Amino acid sequence: MLVSEKKIDVRYGETDQMGVVYHANYVIWMELGRTELISDLGFKYADMEKEGILSPVTDIQASYKKPVRYPETATVKTWIEKYDGIRVTYGYEIYTESGELALTGSSSHVCVKADSFRPVSIRRQFPDWHEAYETHKKQEM
Repeated sequence: MLVSEKKIDVRYGETDQMGVVYHANYVIWMELGRTELISDLGFKYADMEKEGILSPVTDIQASYKKPVRYPETATVKTWIEKYDGIRVTYGYEIYTESGELALTGSSSHVCVKADSFRPVSIRRQFPDWHEAYETHKKQEM
């Protein structure tokens, strides 16, 4: 299982009145982590879009454990939690600069045609992605 890491420098504008990163920014960081994982696997999401395929979020979960504050550097860890050839679920952990777990989460996605939003098979449409996802997904116990 590949676990990708992305460092995020917290910007002041990402914090709320309490000096804590505003909760919605963690979802943006999850997206940055997901993009980093895809890059680590040798792909670019933009290339998928060029072929008329999108990967919308169908479900998102976030459980907040500890606050991340300005001006810390957070670490986003991302992996493929589940994959079945059509749907993919990414897992996330976000850590504070001192290494404390700040968030656990997941996001589920399905690939669709941009013009119709009809689902497509990653296995058929992007066989290289399929192989990489099969190889690097979390192993079932």
